[in-house]
Amino acid sequence: MAQKHQGLGRGFEEFFQRTDITESPSEKHDRDLEDPHEKHDHKTGDGKFTDGTSLKMVELTLIRPNRNQPRTHFDDKALDELAKSIKQVGLLQPIVVTQTDDGEYELVMGERRWRAAQRAGLPEIPALVRHTDTQDMLRDALLENLHRVQLNPLEEAAAYQQMMDDFRCTQDEVARRVQRSRSYIANTIRLMKLAPGAQSLLLEGSLSSGHARALLSLPGQEQESLAQQIVAEDLSVRQTEEAVKLALTPDTAEGPEQKSRPQPSIDTQAQEESTKLSNTYGTKVKIRRKAGRGTISLSFRDDDEFAHLLELLNR
Repeated sequence: MAQKHQGLGRGFEEFFQRTDITESPSEKHDRDLEDPHEKHDHKTGDGKFTDGTSLKMVELTLIRPNRNQPRTHFDDKALDELAKSIKQVGLLQPIVVTQTDDGEYELVMGERRWRAAQRAGLPEIPALVRHTDTQDMLRDALLENLHRVQLNPLEEAAAYQQMMDDFRCTQDEVARRVQRSRSYIANTIRLMKLAPGAQSLLLEGSLSSGHARALLSLPGQEQESLAQQIVAEDLSVRQTEEAVKLALTPDTAEGPEQKSRPQPSIDTQAQEESTKLSNTYGTKVKIRRKAGRGTISLSFRDDDEFAHLLELLNR
């Protein structure tokens, strides 16, 4: 139901107006995958890159995450797969770090590789050590994630808000630099005001950004109630907007014979049964029912859960 989040345009790089980043993210990715020992055209005679960057092996225990990292969730299954690959063929793409005053290192790019290397049990990994200031670190972390990683809508909202807070810019300035409309930036940032229950459904993909934006017009408790209804009845964004409009319409009828305005119905039976099935199968179960028809869907996170579900269903 939720729409796939699209990457941002090249305008994001212009926001920070840094002259030493002239390549696109795909070009940078291709260059980073090259053998570092073959990059003679990028190095000076003393083995360092022309911009002062150096390539070295760094102990994992000396590396700490980037405090400006907008990404907060890392998929365990994807990390395990990358760790398995690293065990087999090594880490092909070096991470990028900057050295701190205490002699340790802070990540600029490559936290996913760093985490996977830890799982693979590596004592040290190749790293490009760069000299960069805090503004550049934030810019690089945002660029890497907004261009190359599927940030969820709340992480994207947090990244925009961080840009506005740290660089004291307006929504108009952010919109112009990332080549989005100001209303898109404003609506994305507003997602951070969602009620916790609705935020959880948005994070897991049960709600789209369109659903979430429609819910923002309601008080917190009503947001969560309607969010559950959206999932249970598989409501479209248009249907959600109509339900919100109905919930906000004042009842102006007077007298004892006034009719109560219709309220959006919540299929409580479907919710109760989906909860029971979720407990039985040990995984998320959705029941979507409308006009006597519907579907029951079971989610699994890996091959083991898939095999377990098949075993239970075939009994």
